[in-house]
Amino acid sequence: MQLKLLKKEDEKIVFLIKETEAYIVNALRRTIMEEVPTMAIDEVTFVKNQSALYEEIIAMRLGLIPLTTDLKGYNSLEECKCSGKGCARCQLKLVLEAKGPCTVLAENLKSKDPKIKPSYPDMPITKLLKGQVLQLEAVARLGQGKTHAKHNPGLAYYFELPILTATKDADIKKILSKSKNLVAKGRSLEIIDLAKWNEADSQLCEDNGVTVDYSKNEFIFIFESWGQLEPKKVIIAALELFNKKLKEFDKLLK
Repeated sequence: MQLKLLKKEDEKIVFLIKETEAYIVNALRRTIMEEVPTMAIDEVTFVKNQSALYEEIIAMRLGLIPLTTDLKGYNSLEECKCSGKGCARCQLKLVLEAKGPCTVLAENLKSKDPKIKPSYPDMPITKLLKGQVLQLEAVARLGQGKTHAKHNPGLAYYFELPILTATKDADIKKILSKSKNLVAKGRSLEIIDLAKWNEADSQLCEDNGVTVDYSKNEFIFIFESWGQLEPKKVIIAALELFNKKLKEFDKLLK
């Protein structure tokens, strides 16, 4: 297997995977979305709620706020030495106190650990009218996407590398006039940004004499983070978890 980095942004990474099979790439995708742990609010205790929203609705909103995650600083409940009772190594308390009139935002959640905080401070939670008060205490824990979607670290997807072949009747000029993601290369075409390749470009090529085939051992892999972890850290963590499972499987076979 060979990897080639195509694009790296704050919350997105795109790379080309060569010399592999689709089931390996899909295993990586599933490991990212189901196995890589992230912090999320798991429990909420309300002291006072005078907002228009029920406590269940606010708790659900809090649970879906992405929190920056420190994988080295925390353990899962199952792996913690406290045996799931709850300690500083497996859970974190956050406090929210707000008084209206205001819009309560994610940044109003005050964490006892500066490394764990809302990834997007401007996310709205609820609105308070004049004199209304919202006070609560929340507990955040590590979890996996296979247990609850709130622990999903982001969106991972892939597709086979497209191969473009121009026929004798290809109308290159017409294709270029309608697509900003293609550029002429001799008598054929080349994709400018593989991450932006879509069915519309494929259909445009096919309708104008350019055949689109797809490689069986080269794939474009794209991961977009929800903000809990940097994309690179998510990929590395997924590969480590994948290798760990392979070693355990090897031991079972022996």
